[in-house]
Amino acid sequence: MTTESRARSFSSAAARYAAYRPSYPPALFDAVAELAGFPLAGARVADVGAGTGIATALLEERGARVVAVEPGDGMAEEFRHRNPRTPLVRGDGNRLPLATGCLDLLTYAQSWHWTDPARAVPEALRVLRPGGALAVWSNDPDVRVGWTADQQARIEARFGPGYYINEHPRPQEGLRFTVRRLSWSRRLTVDTHLAKLATHSLFLVGEPGTDAFLADERARLMARFPDGRLEEHYVVDLRVAVRAHDTEGLFG
Repeated sequence: MTTESRARSFSSAAARYAAYRPSYPPALFDAVAELAGFPLAGARVADVGAGTGIATALLEERGARVVAVEPGDGMAEEFRHRNPRTPLVRGDGNRLPLATGCLDLLTYAQSWHWTDPARAVPEALRVLRPGGALAVWSNDPDVRVGWTADQQARIEARFGPGYYINEHPRPQEGLRFTVRRLSWSRRLTVDTHLAKLATHSLFLVGEPGTDAFLADERARLMARFPDGRLEEHYVVDLRVAVRAHDTEGLFG
């Protein structure tokens, strides 16, 4: 199973993705503004790999002027349905369909790992103004919580490591990021949790045994949470780099 095939799989489940994937806590956007060094209100933002617009809509709620960038047909269609007034362009982080120096902020919400950093980093430098910021974040299950760690271990035992393939920009790429981690949670039903689980690419690409795994997982969770409700705990890993005010365009 290639990374490309996993990336393409989301278009087949765009409506389910929008319905079941978690949102982001308000503290995340406070932290983005703090680390970027400017308010989100009025900022020119591109949200890359926007998907169905979960992060895009929250940025707009903060007053940002957002254009979404999305490569997938199904995700783009769902985005337009849910965000009809928001500009959307087709493309990805490896070749941004945006003008040089046009942005205050470039965001990747759960999408940096679909890029080729050797191409995405120069593109980020190109489209950001001096003093603009690149913000990359992921919304990861908090494996400090017992039942979450147990479930993750079962997934990896059955399907191998790499179920959550969120990767963060690496220091050797020449990006000097400030890191902030934020914990949050949401309460939902066991069935909604499993529906969310099923929107991850491992389950969307038809890996053998996924249906049986989800059925077994439901039985396990109902035994642990007999009222049929649980609390999903997440850690948002946020990394922000600010483009320096110099002619070479390095991050500082």
